[in-house]
Parts: sequence; structure tokens; C-alpha cells
Amino acid sequence: MTTATPLLPRRAFLAKAALGAAAAQLVSAVPAFAQTAGPRAGSTRRLEPIKNIDAGSLSIGYHEAGPADGPPVILLHGWPYDIHMFVDVAPMLAAAGYRVIVPYLRGYGSTRFLSADTPRNGQQSVVAVDIVALMDALRIQVATVAGCDWGARTACIMAALWPERVKALVSVSGYLIGSQQAGKVPLPPQAEFQWWYQYYFATERGREGYDKNRNAFSKLIWQLASPKWNFDDATFERSARAFDNPDHVAVVVHNYRWRLGLADGEAKYQALEDRLAKAPTIAVPTITLEGDANGAPHPEPSSYAKKFSGRYEHRLVSGGIGHNLPQEAPEAFAKAVIDLARA
Repeated sequence: MTTATPLLPRRAFLAKAALGAAAAQLVSAVPAFAQTAGPRAGSTRRLEPIKNIDAGSLSIGYHEAGPADGPPVILLHGWPYDIHMFVDVAPMLAAAGYRVIVPYLRGYGSTRFLSADTPRNGQQSVVAVDIVALMDALRIQVATVAGCDWGARTACIMAALWPERVKALVSVSGYLIGSQQAGKVPLPPQAEFQWWYQYYFATERGREGYDKNRNAFSKLIWQLASPKWNFDDATFERSARAFDNPDHVAVVVHNYRWRLGLADGEAKYQALEDRLAKAPTIAVPTITLEGDANGAPHPEPSSYAKKFSGRYEHRLVSGGIGHNLPQEAPEAFAKAVIDLARA
């Protein structure tokens, strides 16, 4: 016995067909996930306009692209980057029919705290709470969530703690959920050396130094993390504007001090941190990505593969691709999102 498939209304059918065609065109453009790490055309283009919406303890600045009724995709940037990490990915996904939301994390761009009394907290769980609050404010029940660096950690946390809100996950450098207890464990010297800025931020000299030199500091991180990416000054300066946020230094420094157990988090998030400290598995469909020239600290894929209990694939993106994979290899990143979101 067979069951007939209901016919879609003509408008919905055409929209779905267009989405599939655009996705197929993008997929065919990225054979073997090989890309060239160099300056990209249109480096001065900005993700505009920027909207703001009250969500939780923040007024969150975000860029939105694509049809309002398209499948939602949330793209999450890291440090020291901003929404322009997705300057090429967002329009690709929008053209393929997705509703794309690219928010500034707390401490970046036009995102602001609603109260002067709210702690400028950067602990891992609170950033995920922010994005769930944003989904609520935008009336998005379920979304594909994709990110890099802090954004990848936030996406992993959302998928682990609120899997009913996450259709699928794309995470650069894999499973990044940590804990203060894990942060206290000494690493081999070479690994500790890679975290030099974490120890710098642990000092008051480091906080003052970052505040005074945040652009020069951030550009150095870009160069070390992506040693083969020949970004130009205009590309960096476009993102550096986001670091002028009045809470940027406080949030960044608290994040790294919290990781080492040198700063307390907020008590109301402790239950979430206790769950994360158990390194929960992630069951939603996931693709993890890694560049072949990532100069930032990152785990080996074999160390986290078993943390993903659902449909899972790891992809290595070649061509001298560093830590900022979405900006250095946007076609490969967008392809991963589409491969999951259309399933």
C-alpha cells in the first residue's frame, strides 16, 4: 500500500523549487571543499541595514537577510571578529531562500545592555542564553545555528541544552563546550604557549593593554590565527568598528578570566554550567569544519567525534584556510549550512 504525497500550493512549490536550484548551484561551486585563502572581492561591503531588538538583558543588534518566511539560519561570530565574518556567507544563504540572522554578540557593535546594573558577564552559557532570547524576540522557534570561535561554542551549547530549538549545527573546530574545572588542568607547554592572550587578560596590565590597543591586538590575533589569509586593511577595519562597543573589553576579559576560574559567573546560570561541565553529547544533525591552516588553538577532530550522537560529518577545508573559516572559505561554510538545513 502506498500513500500519496499531498500537492504543495503553486507558490510554495515554486519557492521550494527555487530554493533547491539555488542550493544546488552553490553546492556545485565548492568541489572537494578546496578554497584559496586570499583577499576576497568586495571587502568593503557591509552587512546592512542593522536592526536592534530587546531580547533578555540586551538590545541586540543584528543583520537580517533573505525572505521573512524562509527557513531560519542564525550565524554567530567569535572574538576578535564581528558579523562580517559572514559578509559573503549571509548573502549566499539569503539568495538560496533562507532567512538569515547575524547578531552582534554582547560587547560588540550595536548590541547594548539594557541596564547599567547587569554584570558585563562573558561566561559561556550566558552568550547562548542571549541567542535563545533573540530567537524568542524574533519569534523563531527552531533554527539551523552555525558559528566559529565563540560563535561555534555558543552554537554547540544551544544544541546541547536546547536541542528542540536547533534544527542542525555547523561548528568550526568541532565540540567547544568547556568548564572552569577543565580550564584548571595544565596543558603541555606548546599548547599553553598558544593561549598566551588568555594569561595576558588574567592580569590588570592585560586588561588595560587590550583596552588601549584593542585594534592592534585584534589584528595580531587575526594574523596568528590565519597565517595564510592575506586580508587587507579595509577588511580588518570594517570589523574593528565593532570593538568600539563600551562593554567590549569588560565582556572579553571576563570570558577568559572565567575560563581559568579567576572570575565568578552569575549564580543564576550555575545550573546551566553544571550541565555543561558534564560535556553533554549533541544529538542534532551536525557538520564540523576545520581549515588546513588554522593557527589558533583547536582540538583534533578525532577527540570530539563521539560527542555528536546524531547524523554527523567532519569536513577539512583545504587551500591555506585559517581560523576565520566562514570569511576565508565562505562557499564551503555556506554549503555545510545548506546540506543540513535542506535535509
